[in-house]
Amino acid sequence: MGIQGNASSLKPYKNPNPHHSLPLPLSLLLLILLIYPNPPLSASVELNPDHQASLLLFKSWLQDPNQALSTWVGFNCTSWAGLTCHNQTGWLISLNLTAINLSGPLHPMLCMITTLETLVLSRFSGDIPGTFVKLRHLRELLLNGNQGLGGFLPSWIGNFSKKLEKLDLSSNMFRGKIPKVCFTWNHLNIWILETIICWEMLVSFINLGYLNLGSNELSGTLPCFSASVESLSVLNLANNSIVGGIPTCIASLRSLSRLNLSSNGLKYEISPRLVFSEKLLVLDLSFNDLSGPLPSKIAETTDKSGLVLLDLSHNQVSGEIPSRITELKSLQALFLSHNLLTGEIPARIGNLTYLQVIDLSHNSLSGSIPSNIVGCFQLLALILNDNNLYGEIQPELDALDSLKILDISNNKISGEIPLTLAGCKSLEVVDFSCNNLSGALNDAITKWQNLRFLSLARNKFNGALPNWLFTFQMMQAMDLSGNRFSGFIPDGNFNISLNFNYNDIGPRTPEEPLITIQDPEIKAFATVAGSNELSFNYDLFSTVGIDLSGNLLHGEIPAGLFGLQGLEYLNLSYNFLDGQIPGLEKMQRLRILDLSHNSLSGQIPENISSLRNLTLLNLSYNCFSGIVPKEQGYWRFPGAFAGNPGLCVESSGGKCEMASIPTVPAKAFKEEMEDGPISVWVFGVSAIVSFYSGVVSMFCSARARNYIMQTKV
Repeated sequence: MGIQGNASSLKPYKNPNPHHSLPLPLSLLLLILLIYPNPPLSASVELNPDHQASLLLFKSWLQDPNQALSTWVGFNCTSWAGLTCHNQTGWLISLNLTAINLSGPLHPMLCMITTLETLVLSRFSGDIPGTFVKLRHLRELLLNGNQGLGGFLPSWIGNFSKKLEKLDLSSNMFRGKIPKVCFTWNHLNIWILETIICWEMLVSFINLGYLNLGSNELSGTLPCFSASVESLSVLNLANNSIVGGIPTCIASLRSLSRLNLSSNGLKYEISPRLVFSEKLLVLDLSFNDLSGPLPSKIAETTDKSGLVLLDLSHNQVSGEIPSRITELKSLQALFLSHNLLTGEIPARIGNLTYLQVIDLSHNSLSGSIPSNIVGCFQLLALILNDNNLYGEIQPELDALDSLKILDISNNKISGEIPLTLAGCKSLEVVDFSCNNLSGALNDAITKWQNLRFLSLARNKFNGALPNWLFTFQMMQAMDLSGNRFSGFIPDGNFNISLNFNYNDIGPRTPEEPLITIQDPEIKAFATVAGSNELSFNYDLFSTVGIDLSGNLLHGEIPAGLFGLQGLEYLNLSYNFLDGQIPGLEKMQRLRILDLSHNSLSGQIPENISSLRNLTLLNLSYNCFSGIVPKEQGYWRFPGAFAGNPGLCVESSGGKCEMASIPTVPAKAFKEEMEDGPISVWVFGVSAIVSFYSGVVSMFCSARARNYIMQTKV
């Protein structure tokens, strides 16, 4: 429905011949525009007959499964969905057909409605009709999100309307180079003045304030947009194929508040002369091939304004993090991951008191985590994994009581987990794996009641596993593998975790990816809304599982552990566990079960073969005995019973084949499993961890935590 406004006292102009549209007399037109610079709207407006005819032709080419345009009958403009008309003339001035499930090509007759000022379309296909050049009064043109709309950007895109203020062609299928625009404008004022203007750029609208061409197939180099130097505030060219360097003229866009050039092919060093104004809030240059050092100054800043989000992740930037980065007082999110940065974390990083997200992962940073970092008291995510950091975890980190993600994995951090870390009561994702941490698990961890993911793998922790280990209600994945924990697996209350006990046992699709505990994926979303407010959230993708492999645990496996209906991954390999395997009939979501290299005995439970989601099974190198019948389908798991000399595995010919011990266990085990459905790495990693210390180091250095940061302008 059209927007309704106050009715005017002027009588509407009547066309003497409704079958032939005639323009208003110039004097009357000027009078209307002077009195009503923003056209008045009415609850009842008669739609211009020619505009009605053009709209019906436009509709005839569309697919409208929801009958959203069933209201397009008669001449009452306000009853036509998506239309707004001029109160006095009946001219169509706005057409908004987004999010109503329309599809189809654009009929060229739509462009005969030259009075249009706003055009918003989505889910259309084909090329942009050349008749769009007739829409010379357009102020807003939004054609985003049309996966079938493509072809080369037409050369007239920068010439058809001098009034255009907002252009959004994002998430389409446009391709090719950004056109070089050279055209003539005739400006009508008191006299006619002809001016010839040539730009090597896409857009040449003097009043353009918003340009979104993200997620297309645009190529070529980055233009300067100098015609919009005073007006352009939002520029999004992300997810294209733009190459070359970043021209310093981009920084001359004085009104620019959001710049997103991520996921292109930009190269070379960032010029030290590329310094943006204090109005810039968002700068996203991630996922390019930029190199060289970080500029010591990338934007002006004041006490009240400046950068809120800076993202240079996934480039080839090298050298140290400049200390002047701590002068960006308004900064709330800093993403510098996946680069070649060296040196230490700036000691004064705590001066950035508004920081909510710090991601410096996957670099070559050294030194310790500065104690000054607690000055970032609003911090929600501290991600420092895959560097060369050393020293101990600072007890002062307890001041970060809003922290949700703490990842210092794959560094050289030593010492124990401080008791004071109980103050970080908001923690949800904690990864301390692949370090030199030691000591027993203390009760500080029990204060992290929102914990969803905990990895202490491949450290030097020791002592008994505490009774509270399985008491986290939101826990999704726990990895304590590759340590020196001893004693029994605590037989506690296994019914607390909602994820461990999730009882939806629907079958998995073959295409559904297997995301192991060792390599979860975290998608973080940082959005700057309004003037300077950052919104941060994340999604955790990980197998629901428990990994206690590669320790010194002994005794029987608690029966409650095998009653967890939501568990997808269970690895207890390379311990000294004994007794028999309890019933597994409740574990219908289980996909990976590794109990290898223990002292388990008795017969192989028949109900294991009934686990329809089970993809990987490894019971090798135990003391199992008896017969494994062929009808149980264990042929799906080659090598699963190796190293059980008392076990008879029935072959396809009905013969009994003893599960003998290979001469070189680890080598033979790997060879047997290479032809299996999943690489031996998935379930045999604990073997490597426990017995081959050289390979442990290789494994830790090769692991990659997948933090995928997504920013929105």
